[in-house]
Amino acid sequence: MQRIAVVTGASSGIGAEIARALAKRDWHCVLLARREDRLRALADEIGGEYEICDVTDCAAVDAVAARHPRVDLLVNNAGVPARASFLEGDVETALRTNYLGGIWCVRAFLPALEAAVPSDIVNIVSVAGTVALPASGPYAASKHAQLAFSRATAAELRGRGIRVHTVKPGFVETEGFPQSWLPRPARRLVVGPERIAAHVLDSLDRGRGETTVPRYYAVPAVLQAVAPNLVARVLANRIRR
Repeated sequence: MQRIAVVTGASSGIGAEIARALAKRDWHCVLLARREDRLRALADEIGGEYEICDVTDCAAVDAVAARHPRVDLLVNNAGVPARASFLEGDVETALRTNYLGGIWCVRAFLPALEAAVPSDIVNIVSVAGTVALPASGPYAASKHAQLAFSRATAAELRGRGIRVHTVKPGFVETEGFPQSWLPRPARRLVVGPERIAAHVLDSLDRGRGETTVPRYYAVPAVLQAVAPNLVARVLANRIRR
C-alpha cells in the first residue's frame, strides 16, 4: 500500500521541497495551501493531489481531513513571517498560522494517523522557537508556542504509535522568508529549502525526534537559555546604537 503524506504550506519553499523529496520515495502527497495555481503545478509535477486550505480555518481543516481517512505522515509546515516588534507587528496572524494552524491539523488528522500506525508528524518549527530577538518578537512568540505544543504532543502521542519530529531550521532562503535583510557576514549561515527537506527525510528514517538544522544554530539557543539577562543587555545595547 502506498504511503500517504499530508504537507501543509506546500505551495513553495520548504513544504514544496519536502513534497518533492517524499514523492521521489514513492509517497503519495496531499498538498495543502491557499494558492491553487502553485499547488496544481506541484501536484502535476510529483503525481500528487491538492486541497485548497487555510490552516487557520479550523472548519476547513476538518473538512479536508474527513476526505482522507488514512494518513501515514502529517507535515505541519505552513507559516508566515512576522519580522516586527510587539509594538507594531501582526501578532494575531502569526499565532493563528504558525501555532494554532498546527494544532487544528493534528487534531483533525489524528484519527487518520491512528489508522496508519506506526505513523509520523513533522512540525517545522524554527530556531526562533528557542531564541527571541526584538526585531521578530511576534514570530518568535508563535514559534515558542509551536515548540511547546510539539514537545508536549511528542510525549502524548508516543504511546499511540505516532512519532513527532520537531525540526528547528535556522535561516532558510525561500519566497516567503527572504533573507536579504541579514548583514552580509550572516548570509553565509543561510541554507536552501532542499537542505531542510533532506534533513526531514533523514529524521523520519532515524526516528530522531527534536533536531536543529544546521546544528550550529543550537548554540545561541543554549546561550539565551543559560544567560537570558546577559543576552537581553547585549540586545538592548545594540538597539540603542
